[in-house]
Amino acid sequence: MDSDATHRVLDPDRDPAALKALTHPLRLRLLGLLRLHGPATASELAVRTGESSASTSYHLRVLAKYAFVAEAEHRDGRERRWQAVHSVTTADNAAMLATPAGRAMLVLGRRRQLEHLQQSMEQHEADIDTGRLGEEWHAPSGIDDLMPRLTPESLRELRDTMADKLAELTARDEHDPRARQVVLLTAGLPLAPAGPAAPPADAAPPADAAPEAGRAR
Repeated sequence: MDSDATHRVLDPDRDPAALKALTHPLRLRLLGLLRLHGPATASELAVRTGESSASTSYHLRVLAKYAFVAEAEHRDGRERRWQAVHSVTTADNAAMLATPAGRAMLVLGRRRQLEHLQQSMEQHEADIDTGRLGEEWHAPSGIDDLMPRLTPESLRELRDTMADKLAELTARDEHDPRARQVVLLTAGLPLAPAGPAAPPADAAPPADAAPEAGRAR
């Protein structure tokens, strides 16, 4: 998938410095806050994160250097406002796992997503309790814990299908005043069976195995 106006795809071979820039937890958090809440100043983000404005300002400049954020329209001329350039940043998992920097980014990103889920769940529960979310949201919201058995091809197809459907529904609801920000965290994490590790798929057969070409079909 190629990068577009809303989706940036990082290549570990071509973008190692950009990947390294995202391995800092605060930068990931700042980027997530800008994507979730929209443009903000370094001071506003400092309040949300409990960091100093000097720290958030520095890390925002690093994110800007690698085109993750950019200056937004200012309310006045006193302080910069920043906005996320893309709504999503992804990279090919296989390529990421092939380099130390890529692997570090992949692991850190997943850990941050779990933290985001925890924070979002707490906010969702508070919004329900205080009546900020109406009853029409009670039934469709929730967290599923499913463990289907799938092939690699089926898992890829499932994720692609979900992405396509999400894009369709997002476009449909873009101008609907009833629409709300929804945190949708999906995971497809295969688990190996218990026991010794399986040999690679292309591993040579044992010496006493019958030649495949000579077997009856």
